[in-house]
Amino acid sequence: MRERLMRFMAGRYGPDQLSKFLNVLVMVLLIVSMFTRLGILYWFALALLIYCYFRIFSRNHQRRYAENARYLKITAKFRNSFQAWRRDAKTRKTHHIYRCPSCRQKIRVPKGKGKIAIRCPKCSIEFIKKS
Repeated sequence: MRERLMRFMAGRYGPDQLSKFLNVLVMVLLIVSMFTRLGILYWFALALLIYCYFRIFSRNHQRRYAENARYLKITAKFRNSFQAWRRDAKTRKTHHIYRCPSCRQKIRVPKGKGKIAIRCPKCSIEFIKKS
């Protein structure tokens, strides 16, 4: 059985970021349609699910790759800002993050040092902040 599945999936595109997003969107739409009793949401979710599985089982790699690249390009700004927020949140316990008053460069300073003079590495302006 496993061998038959492997033969069937050979050459298929498989899941990518767009497919994963579509699957999550389908689940959300199905849950919302359950509580609101809107049939249109159910049918829209079903159509998205069919399209998602069409993409996964497709053999047209170039087309699916181009669709995924477009999706990644559209969502890049949001994903990058979220990743920067997560990175800053991890260091928030041990460091302060300040912005340079002139060039708006982010500067990371260790906590617990009292008032310190911070020199911006980009524009060399010095300003005083509490760490």
